Amino acid sequence: MARNKEALVLLLDVGPSMHSVLPQLHKLCSLLMHKKLIYTKYDEVGIVLFGTKDTKNDLTMEVGGYQHVAVLKNIKVVDGYIVEALQELPRGTTNGDFLDAVIVGMDMLIKKFRKTNKCKKRLCLITNAQCPIKDSVEGTKEEQVTTIAKQMTVYGMRMESIILRGKLTQDANKIIMDENDRLLRIFSTETSARLLYVEDPVSLFGALKTRNVTPSSIFRGDLELSPKLRIKVMVYKKTIEERFPTLKQYSDKAPPNDKYATHEVKVDYEYKSSEDNDKVIAPDQRIKGY
Repeated sequence: MARNKEALVLLLDVGPSMHSVLPQLHKLCSLLMHKKLIYTKYDEVGIVLFGTKDTKNDLTMEVGGYQHVAVLKNIKVVDGYIVEALQELPRGTTNGDFLDAVIVGMDMLIKKFRKTNKCKKRLCLITNAQCPIKDSVEGTKEEQVTTIAKQMTVYGMRMESIILRGKLTQDANKIIMDENDRLLRIFSTETSARLLYVEDPVSLFGALKTRNVTPSSIFRGDLELSPKLRIKVMVYKKTIEERFPTLKQYSDKAPPNDKYATHEVKVDYEYKSSEDNDKVIAPDQRIKGY
């Protein structure tokens, strides 16, 4: 179970520059939570919002700083309450600092799991990276990011950054975005991180990568080559990558109070004569033509 279990912390930018994409962001996260709720019941998820009006995280109370970062849900097994919490993401009132959110998310994973390998630990950052990052108290911003990335490696964390750009707003500062892009690339070079840019809100649905699932081994034992040489082996049938459930056609024609309605859409084809549109051609009278 430990090999397949995942602890995921979503870091969601809800600042003013992200207001236009919050509906798509809500749908994406809700779809992910429903998928985990149905297919991976042991996975744990935490949700951190940044760019919020209020501040709610442990680091603010312990060491100060990390303003406008709010923990919406602490890390726990996915349940209906987490799904409900994502029904309406709050609209933030201030520019979000994604680096503060990353540190808060790391702190949550460290306090929950320490350095154990009980599960796969992952941070998922979704932002447009258009807002400035606060200057570091010690050293440069690049040095700060490098230190954070090394700590991720120590604690066995992976990071996924999904950056939404598309048509830039008039208020977007190209210098700030270039600096943020440079900082995000440091994560990719210093630790196990994935950086992905999307051009429009719809592309978000294909950007969030699902994890690889390793099934339980069907055999564990020794491969004996000689009385003095044995090799531990584990045999697996195969590994597959999880995918989102496929979308199917849905009919809303059934009565609303019919609890037995399947809402399935069935398609039937009729072939008619080109000379007489009212004449239906039977299957045994049809041939394929090219």
